[in-house]
Amino acid sequence: MSFITRAYFIRRNSCGSLPVYTDIRNGGTKYLISIRNVQGKVDSLANDLKQSLFSHNSPQANRLKVQVVAQRHLVVSGGRWKNDVISWLTSKGF
Repeated sequence: MSFITRAYFIRRNSCGSLPVYTDIRNGGTKYLISIRNVQGKVDSLANDLKQSLFSHNSPQANRLKVQVVAQRHLVVSGGRWKNDVISWLTSKGF
């Protein structure tokens, strides 16, 4: 069994699910995805998400924006990608 060491870790919440939440603002025109309680280097997670969530130069990758908020949280904007983010995190072993 091999373990991959990363510079960040995302702990599951008390219900056993990933701490990925949606926030809909501006009357439904702005759709934000929050990833909370990231331990370690949040910037590394942001870079990994930008580079590998969607294929390079795809329309989704061009719209994707990832911001670090409050040193332990990420906000992903640009589309309705909550399920994509959750499946990406589970494929990484979280």
